[in-house]
Amino acid sequence: MEYTKNPTVLKWIEEIKGLVTPDNVMWIDGSEEQLEALRAEACATGEMIKLNEELLPGCYLHRTKPNDVARVEDRTFICTRKEEDAGPTNHWCDPLEMYERLYEIARGTYKGRTMYIIPFSMGPIGSPLAKIGIEVTDSIYVVLNMAIMTRVGIRVLEQLGDSNDWVRGFHAKCDVDKEKRYICQFPEDNTIISVNSAYGGNVLLGKKCFALRIASYQGWKEGWMAEHMLILGIENPQYEIRYVAAAFPSACGKTNLAMLIPPKYLREKGYRVWTVGDDIAWMRIGPDGRLYAINPENGFFGVAPGTNEKSNFNALASTKKNAIFTNVAHDLDTNTVWWEGLNKNLPENCIDWKGDKWDRNKFDKKDKSTCAAHPNSRFTAPAVNCPCLSDEFDKGNGVPISAIIFGGRRAKCTPLVYQSRDWENGVFVGSAMASETTAAAAGAVGVVRRDPMAMLPFCGYHMGDYFQHWLDMGEKLGDKAPKIFNVNWFRTDDEGNFIWPGFGDNMRVLNWILDRCDGKVGAKETAIGYVPYAEDIDLTDLDFPIETLKTILDVDPAVWTKEAEEIEEHYVKFGDRLPKELREQLNTLKANLNQ
Repeated sequence: MEYTKNPTVLKWIEEIKGLVTPDNVMWIDGSEEQLEALRAEACATGEMIKLNEELLPGCYLHRTKPNDVARVEDRTFICTRKEEDAGPTNHWCDPLEMYERLYEIARGTYKGRTMYIIPFSMGPIGSPLAKIGIEVTDSIYVVLNMAIMTRVGIRVLEQLGDSNDWVRGFHAKCDVDKEKRYICQFPEDNTIISVNSAYGGNVLLGKKCFALRIASYQGWKEGWMAEHMLILGIENPQYEIRYVAAAFPSACGKTNLAMLIPPKYLREKGYRVWTVGDDIAWMRIGPDGRLYAINPENGFFGVAPGTNEKSNFNALASTKKNAIFTNVAHDLDTNTVWWEGLNKNLPENCIDWKGDKWDRNKFDKKDKSTCAAHPNSRFTAPAVNCPCLSDEFDKGNGVPISAIIFGGRRAKCTPLVYQSRDWENGVFVGSAMASETTAAAAGAVGVVRRDPMAMLPFCGYHMGDYFQHWLDMGEKLGDKAPKIFNVNWFRTDDEGNFIWPGFGDNMRVLNWILDRCDGKVGAKETAIGYVPYAEDIDLTDLDFPIETLKTILDVDPAVWTKEAEEIEEHYVKFGDRLPKELREQLNTLKANLNQ
């Protein structure tokens, strides 16, 4: 049965069908009955395991192959007709060559399998900020995850009508052969093709592939922004809610900030935090000239290890029903899941992420190979489960953004918080964003890695053009542009211990940011921008001396002189596509440091 008469959809489906030759074809209609039948089938074949219905209702466990556990940046390509348009930070291949290679790999691979056709909406169906895609896959796991992460079903096709404004997503598991694995974006064709992977980040094509790589290109061409940002609502005691968007590289506390619980003192005063999104923001200029953001996703695809009641109560609560766990450990005694950092009770009778019996006596937290859960194991959880989900989440009009926050992990360089001088200076701050590697990352500790706007692996076109697009958006927004800030929760003392307590106490910094947006507090002008007066950050009920606060608000000219040299090096790769405004901003920083 066909659910649409859209000629562009039907033609493309027939082409893919002819290529992969499935035994059966199933349109995903979004009904609970159909999804339940697919869950039962996945359990019957061993693709998924049903978990304890009383403790984790509607939850399932899935394992990927050990060669297929994470995004693969070296196998991810941006296929534009001209190589220079993909830019220096992306892998490129000629589209015609890559189509031929991918089709050859995928040819006939659905034989004996079902072809699932998933119509999905990124953003609430019908929202002026939403976009539509169709993913074809041979994986029930993909269908069930897409049903959590996006809005799927017939309503999406009704919304699309006869339009050709939709993204084509084609996924084929093939043999999950890592030597023939490719995740390819064709931005000029609105097309994504993923072969030889079954891991979420590579095969849930609405996620990074569409929502960032393709959408960033669409936003560039259509005058909006697709950003790797959380969206957070902050409610004050007067019941006013203000919204901020924030971009951090991985391992910098993005999900924790998105679902922050204010400290007791501020909760009692009436402060609340509301989660709109934990990972991606699509932002357009609204009728009133302000910047409005939606979360295009419908769920959370979170890293499990380290998630617990203390580190992120709301994220853990989101996983308690109708969630899918991938590559975590299976506690056989309770038929539930476990991962390192969930609690200190190592399970006695447990199967690890590879499907082998796990011996807790051999566990050494310094040796990842002894872990029961893979370090990048995941949960896919419906956003509706989140206790602090914003009332605006499903409305589709977007929320007005008062502030944009960049951040990274810097031991000695960047102060706890500072404000850019203006939008242009804020784009400079975002373009130079960096984080220092931790023990958790491969390679040496403390190496500075630049990740502009946290978009380095996700920008679907030349990053120099991306910076220019930011500058152009600022010009359109004028005096209604959000204020831009930078935070660093990770300043350390001489023993390497973090100085700022972080977590819920970051609310104190967010309050200062909003006070600055309202012009309620002054700030000290420094070589890098506006830094708070220590007295303006509320330390009530926090055992944290104001003198210590002053040390992490410090801007050291010697450290920043070295930073400016490194930004200069970073900028070289963008060549003549680096906007001249950013070069001027760097020169201004150098001049300020020499005064």
